Amino acid sequence: MSCLELYSSYTRVWIPDPEEVWRAAEIIKDYKEGDPILHLKLEDESTLEYPIGQKDNPLPFLRNPDILVGENDLTALSYLHEPAVLHNLRVRFLESNHIYTYCGIVLVAINPYEQLPIYGEEVINAYSGQNMGDMDPHIFAVAEEAYKQMARDEKNQSIIVSGESGAGKTVSAKYAMRYFATVGGSANDTSVEEKVLASNPIMEAIGNAKTTRNDNSSRFGKYIQIGFDRQYHIIGANMRTYLLEKSRVVFQAEDERNYHIFYQLCASASLQEFKDLALTSAEDFTYTSLGENIFIDGVNDAEDFEKTRHAFTLLGVKDSHQGSIYKIIASILHLGNVEIRSERDGESCRISKDNPSLHHFCRLLGVEQDQMEHWLCHRKLVTTAETYVKSMSHAQATNARNALAKHIYAHLFDWIVQHINKALFTTTKQHSFIGVLDIYGFETFEFNSFEQFCINYANEKLQQQFNSHVFKLEQEEYMKEQIPWTLIDFYDNQPCIDLIEAKLGILDLLDEECKVPKGTDQNWAQKLYDHHSSSNHFQKPRMSNTSFIVVHFADKVEYQCDGFLEKNRDTVYEEQINILKASKFQLVADLFQEAKEGSTTSVTTSKGSKINVRPVKPSPKPPNREHRKTVGHQFRNSLHLLMETLNATTPHYVRCIKPNDDKEAFSFDSRRAVQQLRACGVLETIRISAAGYPSRWTYMDFFNRYRVLMKKKEMASGDKKVICKNLLETLIKDPDKFQFGKTKIFFRAGQVAYLEKLRTDKFRAACIKIQKTVRGWLQRIRYQRIRKAAVTIQRYGRGYLARRYVEYLRLTRAALICQKQLRMVRERRAYLRIHRAVVTIQAFTRGMHTRRLYQEYLQHHKATIIQKSVRGWMERKKFRRARNAAVVIQCAYRRLLAKRQLKQLKIEARSAEHLKKLNVGMENKIVQLQRKMDDQNKENRSLNEQLSTTNASLVAEISKLQKDLDLMRSRQGDSNQLTSLQTELERLQAEVQEAHSEKKRLEEEYRSEKQELEQVRCVYRNECIVPGGLHSHLTPGDLTEVIKSQNFASFPSSCQEAGLQAELDAERQRYQNLVKEFSRLEQRYDNLQEEFHPGHRRNPSNQSSLESDSNYPSISTSEVGDTEDTIQQVEEMGLDKAAMDIGVFMKLQKRVRELEQERRRLQTNLEKMEELAKRKVSHHRQKNSTSEQESADLAYNSLKRQELETENKKLKNELNELRKAIAENATKNSNSPSSEVQDSYNVLLSQLKAANEELEARKEEVLILRTQIVSSAQQNVEANHAPEWTNSNKDMDKDEGLQDYQGLCESKSQTQDWGYLNEDGELGLAYQGLKQVARLLEAQLQTQTRQHEDELEALRTQNEMLREDLERKQELISHTLSLSPDAQVEFSIQQELTRLTNENLDLKELVEKLEKNEKKLKKQLRIYMKKVQELEASQAKAQPSRARPELTRQVTVQRKEKDFEGMLEYNKEDEPLLIKTLITDMKPHNVSATVPCLPAYVLFMCIRHADYINDDQKVHSLLTSTINAIKKVLKVWCSSFFVSFRSILCLIQCSCIQFYGFMTHNTPKQNEHCLKNFDLAEYRQVLSDLSIQIYQQLIKVAEDIMQPMIVSAMLESESIPSLAGVKPMGYRNRSSSMDCDGEGPGGYTLVALIRQLGQFHSTMADHGLDPEIVQQVIRQLFYCINAITLNNLLLRKDVCSWSTGLQLRYNISQLEEWLRGKNLHQTATVGTMEPLIQAAQLLQVKKKTSQDAEEICSLCTALTAQQIVKILNLYTPLNEFEERVTVSFIRNIQGRLQERNDPPTLLVDTKHIFPVLFPYTPSALSLENLHIPASLSLDFLTRV
Repeated sequence: MSCLELYSSYTRVWIPDPEEVWRAAEIIKDYKEGDPILHLKLEDESTLEYPIGQKDNPLPFLRNPDILVGENDLTALSYLHEPAVLHNLRVRFLESNHIYTYCGIVLVAINPYEQLPIYGEEVINAYSGQNMGDMDPHIFAVAEEAYKQMARDEKNQSIIVSGESGAGKTVSAKYAMRYFATVGGSANDTSVEEKVLASNPIMEAIGNAKTTRNDNSSRFGKYIQIGFDRQYHIIGANMRTYLLEKSRVVFQAEDERNYHIFYQLCASASLQEFKDLALTSAEDFTYTSLGENIFIDGVNDAEDFEKTRHAFTLLGVKDSHQGSIYKIIASILHLGNVEIRSERDGESCRISKDNPSLHHFCRLLGVEQDQMEHWLCHRKLVTTAETYVKSMSHAQATNARNALAKHIYAHLFDWIVQHINKALFTTTKQHSFIGVLDIYGFETFEFNSFEQFCINYANEKLQQQFNSHVFKLEQEEYMKEQIPWTLIDFYDNQPCIDLIEAKLGILDLLDEECKVPKGTDQNWAQKLYDHHSSSNHFQKPRMSNTSFIVVHFADKVEYQCDGFLEKNRDTVYEEQINILKASKFQLVADLFQEAKEGSTTSVTTSKGSKINVRPVKPSPKPPNREHRKTVGHQFRNSLHLLMETLNATTPHYVRCIKPNDDKEAFSFDSRRAVQQLRACGVLETIRISAAGYPSRWTYMDFFNRYRVLMKKKEMASGDKKVICKNLLETLIKDPDKFQFGKTKIFFRAGQVAYLEKLRTDKFRAACIKIQKTVRGWLQRIRYQRIRKAAVTIQRYGRGYLARRYVEYLRLTRAALICQKQLRMVRERRAYLRIHRAVVTIQAFTRGMHTRRLYQEYLQHHKATIIQKSVRGWMERKKFRRARNAAVVIQCAYRRLLAKRQLKQLKIEARSAEHLKKLNVGMENKIVQLQRKMDDQNKENRSLNEQLSTTNASLVAEISKLQKDLDLMRSRQGDSNQLTSLQTELERLQAEVQEAHSEKKRLEEEYRSEKQELEQVRCVYRNECIVPGGLHSHLTPGDLTEVIKSQNFASFPSSCQEAGLQAELDAERQRYQNLVKEFSRLEQRYDNLQEEFHPGHRRNPSNQSSLESDSNYPSISTSEVGDTEDTIQQVEEMGLDKAAMDIGVFMKLQKRVRELEQERRRLQTNLEKMEELAKRKVSHHRQKNSTSEQESADLAYNSLKRQELETENKKLKNELNELRKAIAENATKNSNSPSSEVQDSYNVLLSQLKAANEELEARKEEVLILRTQIVSSAQQNVEANHAPEWTNSNKDMDKDEGLQDYQGLCESKSQTQDWGYLNEDGELGLAYQGLKQVARLLEAQLQTQTRQHEDELEALRTQNEMLREDLERKQELISHTLSLSPDAQVEFSIQQELTRLTNENLDLKELVEKLEKNEKKLKKQLRIYMKKVQELEASQAKAQPSRARPELTRQVTVQRKEKDFEGMLEYNKEDEPLLIKTLITDMKPHNVSATVPCLPAYVLFMCIRHADYINDDQKVHSLLTSTINAIKKVLKVWCSSFFVSFRSILCLIQCSCIQFYGFMTHNTPKQNEHCLKNFDLAEYRQVLSDLSIQIYQQLIKVAEDIMQPMIVSAMLESESIPSLAGVKPMGYRNRSSSMDCDGEGPGGYTLVALIRQLGQFHSTMADHGLDPEIVQQVIRQLFYCINAITLNNLLLRKDVCSWSTGLQLRYNISQLEEWLRGKNLHQTATVGTMEPLIQAAQLLQVKKKTSQDAEEICSLCTALTAQQIVKILNLYTPLNEFEERVTVSFIRNIQGRLQERNDPPTLLVDTKHIFPVLFPYTPSALSLENLHIPASLSLDFLTRV
C-alpha cells in the first residue's frame, strides 16, 4: 500500500502551529499525488488549504487512532513522530493525571508540581517483583527493573536521571533510592538504608537552592552508588559530586535564593546553642538577600534545619563537628557583610578596625583578625628576585573576598560529602551496585556562561552514550528474532564532543589562555574564531566578538565569553588560605590542609567510590599548586571517570520534563515540553525506533486482533503462524513493510495503522450491513403501521363527516325556533322598559313634592324646640344663683355659734371639780394590787422550802445509787458487754435483713429483665413467622409496618453488638500483632545466636530449654495443689452443670484465696485488739479509774467481731440463694439433661445443706465457748491470781491464756478439752467444701450468662437473616404487584420452578456427599480393622519379650476392672524420642489416615500420666520440650512451600487446642480424664501465642504460593474465550524484563487458582482443622486475592476496560460458586471481595450523564474516592466503538465524593491479617479407646 493512499477523506493529521506547536486537522478531500494543496478542516470547524511542497512543506503527519491515544508506551503508537508523542503526553498528563510514560527504554516523568499519593510503601510492594511492562509506568518500575537485572545478570546497573532545573530530577532520584532501601534492606540491623536516605536532606541543604524555575533546584550533579552483597541486601553507598555552582554563594539573581543551609541556620539563630554564631535574619546578610526574597511558600526553614541536624546525627557526624560546620557557614555570611572602603587614590582600600562582621568571621574561624584584615586588602607578588606586597583596589578586594567565600564553601561541601561517604562505607565485600545519577539537563538561557557550557558538555557525553545504547538494544532485538539487520543511521554527536574536548578544542584553548599572564576573554574568543570557524558545530555571532555558538544535539547555544577565564581559574590568594590553615580550630585547619594534600580532583576521589572500572590512560601526576589545575580540566577528568562507570554498567534512563515555567499544577505548555523532548533524547529514541520496525506483535496477539480480516477457510489451519503469514501477504503487497521473526511480527511505521484502518473498515461495513437490514425492517414495520393508521383514520373521518351533517340539520331547525322566540322576547322587553320608565318618572315627581312639604314642617318643629330649651335654661340659672346665696349666709351664722360654745368648754375644763370626777376609784385599785402581791410572796417561800427538802433527798439517793452502780459495774462488767453485744447483734440482724431484702429486690429485677428478654425473643420468633404466610395474610402496607417495627426493635442491640464486636476484633488484632512482633524478635535472637556460636551445637536430652526459648514461668506445685479439691468437686458434680471457662475459673479461685487470707488476717487483728483492750481494762482497774472507756473499747471490738460474723452469714445466705438460682437455671436451660447428672447434683446439694447446718451449730458452740472463756478470764484477773487451766500441767497467766484462746481455731494440735469443737477438722473441711461449691456455682452462673448471651446472639443472627429474607420477599411482592395478572402468574411459576430446581440440586449434592462419605468411612473402617489386627498380633508377639519394671505399678493400680484409664506411661529418657517422633520427624502422610490430631492426643495422655503420679518435673519438661520442638519445626520449615503448609496444619492442632484438656460438653467418662493435680492455665498464653505464630506463618506460606497466580488468573487469563481485545504493545512488553517465554505467571488460569484453593481446603479438612479456623484461613486468602487484584487493576491501564470488567465479574462468580460448594458462602469471606466486585461493576456501567455519576457514587461504597477516580482515569477502550470517560464526568465524580472521609491511601494493604480466634471444639473421642498405629513407632509407651 502506498503512503499517499492514507491521505483520504476523514483522515486526521497534524499541522504545525506557532502557538500550540502542533494542531489537529481532518482531511475533507482525498489527496492525489501532485496536488499542491491539501484541504483540511480544523477542530473549530474552519477550513484550511494547506500547501504541499516537495522540500519546503511536506505532507503533514498522520494522527494515531483514538484507541491508541493515552498509551503507556510511546513506541506502541502506530505513527511515531513528534506531534504524536506530544499529544500522547498531554492527554496522559492533563486528562488522566499520569505523570509517567514509557518511551522505549526511557521513562518520561513530567513534574506535576503537586504531591501525589503514588509513592507509599503499598505502591512499592505492588511494584516489587513485577515485570516492567506489566504495570503502569513508574519510577519504581525502573528501579525494580534495575534491581532485577542486577540479581539476574549479576551486572552493575545505573539509573540516569536528567532534565531541566525544576523538572523533578532530585525527587525522582530520591524515590529510586527509597525503593532500593525498602526492597533491598540491610541483612542486619545496621540500618544502612536509613543512612542512605538520610544523606538526601543534607545534600539538599548544602547543594540545593531556589531558582526562578524551581524552589528546590540541585546546583550540582551527583552519582550515588548503592552497594549490595551476594544476597542483594544494601551494605553501603558512595557519592560523587560534579560542578558545584560556587558563584551562587556570593551572587543570586532576582527572586532566587542562596543555598538552603544559610536560611535554615538563620531561621534557627534564636536557639541557645547558636547564640555564639551572632546570626540574625537572612535579610541582614548580603549573601542571602541579593535575590530580595528570602522565603519559599510552604517551606519552613527551621523545621528543615531540624531534619538536617537529625540526618547529620544519623550519619554519625559528631556534635563538635556539626558545631564547626555551622560556624564555618555562619562565618561565610559574616564575610559577605565585611565592608571594604575605597581610598581616595582609587588604587587601594581598607577595612575598618571595629568592623563587627570581620570580628565575627575571624572569631568563628579561629584566625587572627589583623592578618585577615590586611590580606583582604593586599596581595603578594612573587618574582624571581623579590616579593612585593601590593594594595588592591576596591573591586579587586571585593572579588578576592567573594573568591575566598566560594573557596571556603566548596571545601566545606567536599568535606561533608567525604564524611557522608565514610558513614556509608562498609568493610563487607561489595558484590554489585546500582548507581543513581542525578545530573543537570541541557540548559540554554539568554546569558549562557561557563556553568552552562560545562553542563551542556556533560549532556553531550551522556547523549552519545544514550544513542549507542539504544542502537545496541535495537540490534539485539533484531538478532534475537533472526530478522535481517540493516544499518540504521542515527545521530552521532562525536564531532561536537571533539570540538569541546579534543586537542586544541575549546577546553584546551581555554586552559592555554588561563596560563597566559595577561590572558583575557577577548583573546580567547579570537583564538576560537581562528581555530574552529570551519567546524560545522561552531559558529560566530554576527553582532558580537565576545561570544560564540555551539551547535549541540538539542539546539544552538550562544555562550558569552565574559568570565570564562576567571571561573576556569577559580583563583584564590594563597595568603588568605595560609591564614585559614593556621586556624586554632582543628576542622578549619584540616579542611584546607586536606585540600592541599588531596588527590587530583576537587570532587570525590576515585578511591572512595570503589568503582570496578579501569581508566584507559593513567591520570597525570597533579602539580604542586592547586590553582594551576583549572576547573574545566577537573570537570573533564571527572566526566571521563563517570562515563567509564556508566559504560561498565547497564543504564536505565529517566527523563524529567518541566510542563510549564509558572510552577502551576497540571498545566502543560506544549512549546516548553517540545524543547525538552528534543533536548533529552526522547525524540531521538522515537526516530531510531521508527527507522526500523517499531511495531511488533506476537503471532497470537496478531491473530486475535485481526482475525476479522480473515475468511473462514483461511482459519481452518491449526498453525497460527501460517495463518498470519498468509493474511499479511494478502493485505500488504510490499514485503519490506513487515518481517516475520521467531515469536513476533515486525512492522514498519504506519503499517499497523493501515491494518487498523482495514479492520475498522471491515467493522464499519459490517455495521452498515447490519444497520441496512435493521433500518429496512424498521421502515417496513413503520409503513405497515402508517397504512393501518390511514385506513383507520379514513373510517373515522367519514363517520365524523356524516355525523357533522346531521348535526348541521338539527342546528338549522333549532336556529329558526330560536329566532322566533328571540324576536318575541326582544319586543316584550322594549315594552316593559318603556312602562317601567313612565312609572319611575311619576314616582320621582310625587316624592319630590312630598319631601319639600316635609322639610317645611320640620323647620317649624325645630324652632319650637330651640325656644323651649332656651327659656328653661334661663329659669334654672336664676334659681341656682338664689340658692347659693342662702347657703353662704347659713354657713356664716353657724360658724359664729360654734366659736361661742368652744370658748365656754375651755373655761369649765380649768376648774377642780372636773379633776375629782376623773380620779374617782383609783385608790381602791391600788389597795387590791398590794394585797395580791403579798399573797404571791408567801406562796413562793413555801415552794422554795419544799424544793430544798426534795433536793437533799435526791442527792442522798443519787449517791446511794452511784455506789450501787459502781458495785454492780465491778461485778457485772461482762453482762453490760453482753447486753451491748446483743443490742448491736439486733442492729446487725436488722441490717442483714435489709441486705436480704435488697438482694431479693435485685433478684426480682433480674427475673423481670430475663422475662423481658424472653418476651423480646418471643417477639423475634413471631416476627420470624411472618414471612411464611406473607402472600396470604399481609398487604404491602402491613409488610412495611412490620419491617419498620422490626428495624426499630433491633437497632440498639445490633449497634451494641457491632460496637462490641469491633472492639473485640481491634483488641485481638493488637494482641496478635504483638505476638507476631515477638516471634520476629525471637527469630532474630536465634539468628544472632547462630552468628555468635557457629557450628553444630547439642544440648543434653534431659536439659530443659524453656528458660532460653520461652519467657513464661513454670507451674507452681503449691498453686496446683490448691485446686485439687475443686477439680474433685467438678468431677463429682459433672461438667454439664458446671461448664465454665477455665481462665475465669482460675481467676475466681485466686480471688477466693486472697479473700480467705484477708479474712484470716482480719480475724487475727481482731483478736489481738481484744487482748490489748483486756489488758487496758485490767490496768485501769488496778488504778481504780473509771472503766467507761475500757467498756467502750471492748464493746467496739466485740461489735467488730460480730460484724465479721454477720458478714460471713450474709455471704453464706447469698451463696445459698445463688446456688438455688443456678439449680433452677440449670434445670430450665439444660439442652440434654441426663438423670444421672441431675441426681448427682441433687445429692451434692443435700450434702452441702447438711454441712452448712452442721457448720452453723458448730459456730454457735464456738461463740458460746468464746464468751465463757472471756468472762472466766476477766473474773480470774479480778481475783488477782494466775488461772490454772484444767487440762494443763503448768500455770498460765492472763496473757498466755488469751494467746491460747486466739490460736484455738487456727491450730490443729489443741488440748483435749477443746478438741470436741473441731473433731477431725470437720469445720475446715466444711468451709473448704463451701468455698469450692461457691466457686462452682459462680462458674455455673457465668456459664449460664454466656449461654444466654450466645442464645441472644443466635436470635439476633436469625432475626437478621429473616429480615433479609423478608426484604427479598417484599421486593418480589412489589415486583409481582407491578406486573399484569398474566405476567404475575408467569412470574410466580418461574419462581416456583427456580425454587424446586434449587432444592433438587441441593438434595442431589447432599445425596452425593452422603454416598461419598459412606464409601470413605467404609474404606477407613476396613483400614482400621486391618491395622488393629496387625497391632494386636504384634503386641502379642512382643509381650513376652518386653518387660519393664514400671509396669508392675500400673498393673497393680489399673488392672482391677481390666480397663484402661486413657493414660500413657513413658520413661524420662524416652522423652526426646517421643518429641522427635510426634513433632520433629512427623510427616503429614503418616497421620493423615489416622485419627485427626493423633500426636496431640498422645502427648495429652502422657501428661495425664505425669499428673496421675504427681510428677511436676515431668509435666514441666514434657511441655517445655514440646513447645521448643514446635518452634524448631517452624524455623526449619519456614522457607518451604507445600510440605510446610501441610505440616503447619497438623502443628496448629498440636499447639492451640489439645493441651487445654477436655473442658465442656464431655461425657462423664471424659470428665474423669481431666488433670487432677496440675493446672496448665499458665501454659495457655504460651500455646496461644505459638498458635498465632503458626497461623500467621500458615497464611504467609499460602499467600506466597497463591501470589504468582492471582494476577494472571483474575485479570490476564481469558475465562470467557475471545472476549478480551488485544492492543498494540510497546517496547516494554518485549523488553528484557520479561524473563520467561510462555511460561510462568502468564500460564496460570482461574481453574488453577480454584484448584489451589481446593487443595488448601481439602488439606485442612483432612487434617481435622476446626471449621471456624478453616473459614478464617479462606477469608484471609480471599482478602489477599482481592487486595492483589485490585492493586494491579489500579496500577495497570491495559486491564481497565469493559471486557476486563466482564471477565472479572465472571471470575468472582466462579470463586463465589466455589464458596457455595464448600458451604462458606454465608461467612464473612464474601464481604472481602466486595471492593473487587464494585470495581468490576464500575468498569461496566455507563459513564456519561450526571445520573450515571450519581449511580456510581451510590454503587461504589467499598471503594475510596481515589480508587474510583483512578479507575475512571485508567479506563481504556479496546476498540474505536467504545467511548472514553470525559474529564468533565471525572470532575463530576470528584465533586460528589468530596464529602466522603476516605483514607488517603490509594492501594489496599496486602499485608493486613485479620485477627484470628481459635475456638474450642469438644471431642467425641475417648482416650481409653484411642488406637495408636504401629507406623508411629511408639512401642516404648505403655497404656495405663
